[in-house]
Amino acid sequence: MKTVVLGIGNLIMQDEGVGVRVVEALQRDHEMPEGVTVVDGGTSAMEMLDELSDLDHLIVVDAINAGKPPGTLLRIEGEDVPSFFRTRLSPHQIGLPDVMASLEFLGAAPKKMVILGVQPQTMELGMELTPLVAARVPDLVNQVLAEI
Repeated sequence: MKTVVLGIGNLIMQDEGVGVRVVEALQRDHEMPEGVTVVDGGTSAMEMLDELSDLDHLIVVDAINAGKPPGTLLRIEGEDVPSFFRTRLSPHQIGLPDVMASLEFLGAAPKKMVILGVQPQTMELGMELTPLVAARVPDLVNQVLAEI
């Protein structure tokens, strides 16, 4: 089974970088099973077209602005994934929907896709996650581990 855990986000916009911080924690603290690749996607998804082709499972980790209280964990899957992309709940989602559409067109879309995230407290300029969102990183790591 071929699985990619993709953390996306912008590290200079505080809580927007949570997906990348989760990937860093996974790479630092956990050994992945065979067939699982952890990728820091940053903000440029189009460059990952090959890495995301023909996956059995794609797990995306990101800040998700869904109008919930800051720090709320969110999980999007199945039929809700296309609407996630249509509403662009994350500020840099311009690239990932294009990649997913390209993969769909090529017949190489992931068989299963789950988006895990947290409602950000702020996405203003700054290099650190807010304490509220930083406290949720271990929970997101555990959610990723449960998915794989």
